[in-house]
Amino acid sequence: MRNTRIIVILSIIIIPIAALVASFFPTTLAHLARFVRPESDTATSSATTVDKMASSITRAAPIVIDAVGKHTATVIFIHGLGDSGRGWMDAAQLWQSKPSLSEVKFILPHAPAIPITMNGGYQMTGWFDIRSIGDLESDDLSKIKLNEDKDGIMTSRAYFHSLIQAEISAGIAAERILIGGFSQGGAMSILSGLTAPVKIGGIIGLSSWLLLNQTFKDYVPAGDVNKETKIFMGHGSADPLVRYPLAVASQKKLTELGYDAKMTTYPGMQHSACMEELNDVERFIVSRLQR
Repeated sequence: MRNTRIIVILSIIIIPIAALVASFFPTTLAHLARFVRPESDTATSSATTVDKMASSITRAAPIVIDAVGKHTATVIFIHGLGDSGRGWMDAAQLWQSKPSLSEVKFILPHAPAIPITMNGGYQMTGWFDIRSIGDLESDDLSKIKLNEDKDGIMTSRAYFHSLIQAEISAGIAAERILIGGFSQGGAMSILSGLTAPVKIGGIIGLSSWLLLNQTFKDYVPAGDVNKETKIFMGHGSADPLVRYPLAVASQKKLTELGYDAKMTTYPGMQHSACMEELNDVERFIVSRLQR
């Protein structure tokens, strides 16, 4: 596996398929700040889990970057395939360094290691199985449905709902909780955020797409409480993995379903993030948490 790191900008190298999957999103070097809590070795989902599926999996405890000031808001940010929560520590600390986000706690979950069909069945960290790279190359959303790992998707959704509920139980208002992520993590953020049983503050999907698009409404709770929750989508025009037309089609589908999804395009960017995008995410978080 080959990884590259440019400051806090995250990128991949296009290499043979065996290594391509492993580099779906590279891990950045973890620089532990004084506000980062040490991780325990493992943690099993607690009693706050909203679905028994999630409670059956033993997971590494998320990285928690405590708020610099008084904790009044939380951002849950979810990594992509083959990565871990450590891969987004630099970005989270960059965001938190801004005075306007000093009250925000960041939670960076770790995906469990699961067999990935696209990787020859070998295990790697992932929120759900991906059966082939072709699944993500089409701009026809109906083709994605055929190969989706629904069980894995729903198990991860239950876990993210439990993280949201844990923050609410700790005293954070639901509308001051945001969920976001990159690639697989972004796809899970869009699904988990829009189908959460409480209205949250905002959703971020970077280099991602819409899961379960043909049956999406089946998973929306009564009242569709997040119908007006704003969604920020960011995507590179040169993404070779989650192709740009798929992101456009996903944003269009969300709009057709009545959701407030806006997408920003980053010309020439591949399956990665750039400083411009990270700054846009910062502005989005600030806008959603303004009092």
